Amino acid sequence: MTNVRNVTQSKTAETVETDAGTARVTWRRAKKARLVLAVSHGAGGGIEARDLEALAAALPPHGVSVALVEQPWRVAGKKLAPPPKTLDVGWRGLWSVVAKPGLPVIAGGRSAGARVACRTATELGAHAVLALSFPLHPPGKPEKSRADELLGAGVPTLVVQGGNDPFGKPEEFPAGSYEMVEVPYGDHGFAVPKRAPIDQDQALKVITEAVLEWTSSLG
Repeated sequence: MTNVRNVTQSKTAETVETDAGTARVTWRRAKKARLVLAVSHGAGGGIEARDLEALAAALPPHGVSVALVEQPWRVAGKKLAPPPKTLDVGWRGLWSVVAKPGLPVIAGGRSAGARVACRTATELGAHAVLALSFPLHPPGKPEKSRADELLGAGVPTLVVQGGNDPFGKPEEFPAGSYEMVEVPYGDHGFAVPKRAPIDQDQALKVITEAVLEWTSSLG
């Protein structure tokens, strides 16, 4: 069952019952949408992440509706994310809601959410995958690679990665059929040091412009 609550004309929130619990989808709708970006958070934060907020503001004027997805564990107020299989269950359970407009859906996420999007893209019929801060490996443990998840997405994929991400710098990623955009000096949350040649607004602009260009290229 889906419970819809109107927030503003351009923003609505829906609660969605899944086998992993109650999830929530917050929409930023485009007036004349041609694509939907369904994008979820990571294990250490929510949809208020700077990159997710920037994309939710930048994409709708360009024909891409954004569905900000909160996994059931976040909606329930828990501090620790469940295992990957449970995250996948929650994502599968809300897919019909993000696909309801009948438009091609880009599966997206940051960090753990990016892994979920990659693992389930082919199964769910995603049009493409947007992987923000893909956690290629745990910090300091490059031998524990998750590259197989990224390489197995099976659909056009864009990775946006901070140049100083301890979970995997761009140069650590293996060759594959995906596109890579580096956010210079960015960490796992795309924060840049105060001493960096670019400021935070410029770093976010790198992300939004890259995603806008990529979504424009998708057929």
